[in-house]
This record gives sequence, structure tokens and C-alpha cells, in this order.
Amino acid sequence: MFEKLKQIKDLRAQAKTMQNALSGESASVEKNGVKITINGNLEITELTIAEGAGAATVKDAANEAIKKVQKIIAQKMQDMGGLKNFGL
Repeated sequence: MFEKLKQIKDLRAQAKTMQNALSGESASVEKNGVKITINGNLEITELTIAEGAGAATVKDAANEAIKKVQKIIAQKMQDMGGLKNFGL
């Protein structure tokens, strides 16, 4: 039982390490007067909307930025050894 608790503690430590590494990543997209930056935690860290930019442009730029940062996260996770380090 104590071995399982140790494994859980190790997994939490590995997850925290990976989360910290990923939070430093970000991706930006500029599109038709909209600039959006999203970090590795998928939080918007910067949003600039020019006058006249429509909601559809904001949505498209946000979706593009999310996809971009997801690719960065996937590559970073692969470089860090992927999920095999988590026993999955």
C-alpha cells in the first residue's frame, strides 16, 4: 500500500514538473486586426482587437492560437518522454 502512495506522489511531482515546463510556452496569432497570445496552460495572455474587427475574426484567431499552442505542447511532451513517464 505504501508503494502505491509513493507512486502517486511521484506521478504528482512529474505532472507538476511537466505543467511548469508547459506553462512557459506560448503561441501568438495576428489576423485581420486581432492579435491573441495563449500560454501553455491555454490561458489568453494578450488580446488586442482593432476597431472594426468582427467576432468571427476574434473566434478564428483564438482557435488558430489554441491549435498552435497545442502542437507546441504535444511536441514538448514528446520531448520530455511523453506519457510513458506517468505509467500510462
